[in-house]
Amino acid sequence: MTPENPTLFSHQLITKGDLVEFKNTLISELKEIISHNPEPTKWLKSGEVRNLLKISPGTLQNLRVNGTLNYTKVGSIMYYKYDDLKKMLDK
Repeated sequence: MTPENPTLFSHQLITKGDLVEFKNTLISELKEIISHNPEPTKWLKSGEVRNLLKISPGTLQNLRVNGTLNYTKVGSIMYYKYDDLKKMLDK
């Protein structure tokens, strides 16, 4: 069994120490990933965008329809990147 590609067979047991080692390795890898991307993209829902811009739902729909403001739809919820909102306001 090599540390880079461990194989677990049905007759082997996982000890509490193995789980603690896995947890520590996972946390250190996540910290490394986060440090390379220190500022994650902030996503806003439609209500938050309307409150920030002080606009009606219809106005927000017009911004979506005419392509002024990009959005991503997940299920029935529309999300907007905060950076896209800033870019739109800078124009």
